[in-house]
Amino acid sequence: MAELLQINREVAIPLDEVTVLASRSSGPGGQHANKTESRIEASFDVAASATLDDAQKRRVMARCGPVVRAVAQDARGQARNRVLALERLAGRLSRALEVPRARRATKPTKASRTRRLEAKRRASARKRDRGRPRHDD
Repeated sequence: MAELLQINREVAIPLDEVTVLASRSSGPGGQHANKTESRIEASFDVAASATLDDAQKRRVMARCGPVVRAVAQDARGQARNRVLALERLAGRLSRALEVPRARRATKPTKASRTRRLEAKRRASARKRDRGRPRHDD
């Protein structure tokens, strides 16, 4: 059985569906960086995936596009960058697959309505008292 990349509790994709490419990393580094291919790019073709169902594919494509990519060139070694790139890919897919919980409409409590109306009365009285004195007598 192929190794799995765990996305969340319900979804794990086989690493056969993830394309991993190595290339030379950018930036300074002298002879070592100029000779080794330590930069890793992990990409996942959403449309070609046999693991995700249609609803999951639509959700990921709407948020990330048809191909999800993650790049790592932080570490000196290719193995560490491969782990980092796969973790980043899993994180992106996990965030893309999240289904936001539906908001349930609630009514304000009787106490909160009373507090709101009392605050409005106090504000009204404060502003009314700022005006010129009335000639009542």
